[in-house]
Amino acid sequence: MGLEAAGQTMFVGEGSNMTASISFTLNGQEVSYSGDTERLLLWVLRTDFGLTGTKYGCGEGHCGACTVLVNDAAVLSCQTTVGEVADAAVTTIEGIAKNGGLHSLQAAFMEKGALQCGFCTPGMILRAYSLLQENPNPTQEDIAAAMDGNICRCGAHGRILAAVADAAGTGKGGAP
Repeated sequence: MGLEAAGQTMFVGEGSNMTASISFTLNGQEVSYSGDTERLLLWVLRTDFGLTGTKYGCGEGHCGACTVLVNDAAVLSCQTTVGEVADAAVTTIEGIAKNGGLHSLQAAFMEKGALQCGFCTPGMILRAYSLLQENPNPTQEDIAAAMDGNICRCGAHGRILAAVADAAGTGKGGAP
């Protein structure tokens, strides 16, 4: 049985799962998804679209490893259903580099040695990207507060904060 809701065709499947065909923009490309709209965005990105830069960390929204951008705002993909991103713009770490060049945040992370093991890095970079969209000239305190929800188990937080400051043009010698 099909239902029309806001341009989406929804189907009642077996059990209590709602399935739908939805569209959204993923890293600048229009994509569609057909399936359970309650499925976590994290798994849709990794499994259905093969974008493994988005990491599974704690699965409970505490570590930030799964951070992606939805309409340029940082969200936890382990706490967001794919149905919530219908008609939105989703950006993963694979989508911020342009024309074969690194984004200034990616370059700053490399220059400052903020990559360490690399597991938390995609979420850190996307959280910082969201911050710089909202506040292009953050103070050190602004950066620390914004990055507080993303955990680095390797102890690279000082280098991460310095990389974000450099990318924002507020660190020593670093312009975006």
